[in-house]
Amino acid sequence: MTFLADSHAHLIDKAYRKDSSQVIQRALDIGVKLIINLGYDIKTSSKAVDMAQDYPFMYTSVGVHPHEAARVPEDYLQNVKELAQNKKNVAIGEIGLDYYRDISPRKKQKQVFREQLLLAQKMGLPAIIHDREAHKDVLKIVREEQGGKNSGVFHCFSGDWEMAQECIELGFYISIAGPVTFKNSDSLRDVAKRTPLHRLLVETDCPYLTPVPYRGKRNEPAHVKYTVETIASLRGMKWEELAQVTFTNTKNCFRLD
Repeated sequence: MTFLADSHAHLIDKAYRKDSSQVIQRALDIGVKLIINLGYDIKTSSKAVDMAQDYPFMYTSVGVHPHEAARVPEDYLQNVKELAQNKKNVAIGEIGLDYYRDISPRKKQKQVFREQLLLAQKMGLPAIIHDREAHKDVLKIVREEQGGKNSGVFHCFSGDWEMAQECIELGFYISIAGPVTFKNSDSLRDVAKRTPLHRLLVETDCPYLTPVPYRGKRNEPAHVKYTVETIASLRGMKWEELAQVTFTNTKNCFRLD
């Protein structure tokens, strides 16, 4: 069986409250043998860590999403650090900036982003970056703090090829999600075609960003296959070959045996 990896999932989301075990089993049945499961804040990061204990193929990344930046308690960074010390945790994230919804003030977003980026550096962990309509400021902070020193991922990449090149030069992987299957995704498809294979990851970002043919419905890790198939077609590869490459890349990025 061809192995698949979902490098970014949110199986702690309330969307899976009633059927998370069935969702995970469907992923296994289709060949997903590695899942990086993330929280959004301290509470959900803790839940992600707990969930990973039950599944040998599941790992976590802990951190505070930019939407939650305005609500962090004073000791949040110590809480993130403690969670990150769990043996199933492999990264700090997702962290970054979101100027699309602007739920938290931008100044606070930047502060919390920098603090967690520095924590990732101190702990020797990769950082998983959230960047939505904030390319310039995200790259500025990443450059200033050497955010790619321990590797990392620009998840659900939404920039152009020029930006992708800079992210790769800074030490990051480029992760492609379900929107690459959408008809109006020319820029993302260009990035998916041109990113060096050894720096390419795939993800679902479930329960969001469901790929065609299930667009509009709840996403889940099993659907990562449609993203892999689309990228493989764009690159003139067999999907099984791309699945194996991205599976290996996910292990390499997060230093998994």
